[in-house]
Amino acid sequence: MPTLGTQNISTSYPQLLKTLGTGGLDGTLQVVTDGDNTSSALSVSTSGVASTGTFEVVGTSLLTGAVTFGTSFTASTGTATIGAAVIGATTFTTGFTSSTGTNTLGTATIGTASIGTATIGTATIGTATIGATVFTTGFTSSTGTNTLGTIASTTISNTGLATVGTLKVGASGPSLTAVTFATAAYAGATVLDIDHVTTGSNVSTGTLAASGAVLGDFVIGNINSIGSTTGATPAGLLQDFRVESAGVLRFTIFNSTQTTGTIPAGTIFATALRFTA
Repeated sequence: MPTLGTQNISTSYPQLLKTLGTGGLDGTLQVVTDGDNTSSALSVSTSGVASTGTFEVVGTSLLTGAVTFGTSFTASTGTATIGAAVIGATTFTTGFTSSTGTNTLGTATIGTASIGTATIGTATIGTATIGATVFTTGFTSSTGTNTLGTIASTTISNTGLATVGTLKVGASGPSLTAVTFATAAYAGATVLDIDHVTTGSNVSTGTLAASGAVLGDFVIGNINSIGSTTGATPAGLLQDFRVESAGVLRFTIFNSTQTTGTIPAGTIFATALRFTA
């Protein structure tokens, strides 16, 4: 030790490093101290090294064994390539790349994810841009909105409420782009038989509001009191529904028989459907 020179050992202890043990190094970690018995952040043994402070490696670090991250793993720059990783709560600032092996994450909270090809069992994702993905068991979205471009599936089972923008049925079938449903109270009417067309009316007609319906929509409807046992409704009543103008539907009930009858009060149900080729 050239820095000790001719100094006495008793006056040079502050310059020496030693362990707390009295028998040298063994298999138990011992804190390294200086000559004044000031403890450092480093502990050593014949089987390992530990640090209670900041552990900095300036050059390349090669970790060939198992590595455990207590709270987080931060990659400040570059690319982090990991073979097999079991990760609890981890923050990746720039990227996470797994070239080989299997990566198992306990719980991951992801803001925005861009994924090329992924095989996922169960995942809870906030906002994700996903390329080609295979879901082995299922894809469940508890909240939020999911926008999928094209779905290729032989069977789609939906138990909740589904909102569809454009629905195409079959390879060559038309596309359903809008559906408008409307109801209105029907006050009831008397429809004369066909022989009285010159002295009275053998039709009952009126309109109902249907916000969103436009000219050209295909309209189907029904009045639930036609066929009721509460009124003497003729057997030959014919119902017609069409778009009168934007947001307005016209209904007409024709009496094609030779029997005058009464249509009891009820409710009109009408649906406007819009198709494109």
